Amino acid sequence: MVGPQPSAAHDRASERVREIARDWEPPDFGHVPDADAAIFLCAVDHKTGYSEPHEVEGEGPYEGSELMWMLGLKAAAEEPGSLTSKRLRYVSAGDVAEWFRADSEPIGDPERRAALWRDLASGLERDYGGSALELLAEAGGRLAGSGGLVERLRAYRAYSDPLAKKAFLFAKICERRGWLEVSDPEAWEVSADNVLMRLALRSGLVSPGPLDEVRAATRVTFKELAARAEIPPPVLDDMLWELGRNDPDLLGSAAGDLAEPPRDPASAWY
Repeated sequence: MVGPQPSAAHDRASERVREIARDWEPPDFGHVPDADAAIFLCAVDHKTGYSEPHEVEGEGPYEGSELMWMLGLKAAAEEPGSLTSKRLRYVSAGDVAEWFRADSEPIGDPERRAALWRDLASGLERDYGGSALELLAEAGGRLAGSGGLVERLRAYRAYSDPLAKKAFLFAKICERRGWLEVSDPEAWEVSADNVLMRLALRSGLVSPGPLDEVRAATRVTFKELAARAEIPPPVLDDMLWELGRNDPDLLGSAAGDLAEPPRDPASAWY
């Protein structure tokens, strides 16, 4: 049965997390220029399809999600106003393919990404004058509940994931950049992506099972681990993702050589 595993595994993981956290600093996301750039890049932050790392502007190499972000921010710097509702309301798959091309390697599924952007852009224009900052202001600092940021974002297809991975990623960036002051910090959740699921499975914190069950169990488990280690969930999320990408045994390998369940090809959530 999928779910959090016995407390001994949690005790080992908590000790390991506290040890790592002593010498690790969370990112400040200073490279993200504004809330509009954040909301649109988070919206298309799912399986990128890149097969190789690439440099961007002579820096890197970057891969996966990080590569996508650096390419998107580069395009935004070269064309001011490109990551806004006004521009993306009519964005094409060709635009997306061009902005996120890594050397000769294209990003996966530009048609879907363009459709998610058009839906989000038209929705923000309709609901918040096209402004991500206005959306944050209307949420009033609340993540959860009626009128909270997660519920407001769920109105748009890119953010309709039941586990709200992209919504919490956006909230985390906005809080670090000073655009959001969270009034209900108990509502924070980790983003249960492929990296975190792999760590949870290999360490024995979560047992194998179907994708939806493993994702849900990973989120519950790491929120509990954050409480045990006395680390805010979004900080734990960043630490596990950054260090766990290249070290699947970061929290241990008691359960053996396990991998996260295959991605759902129809999903645009992780």
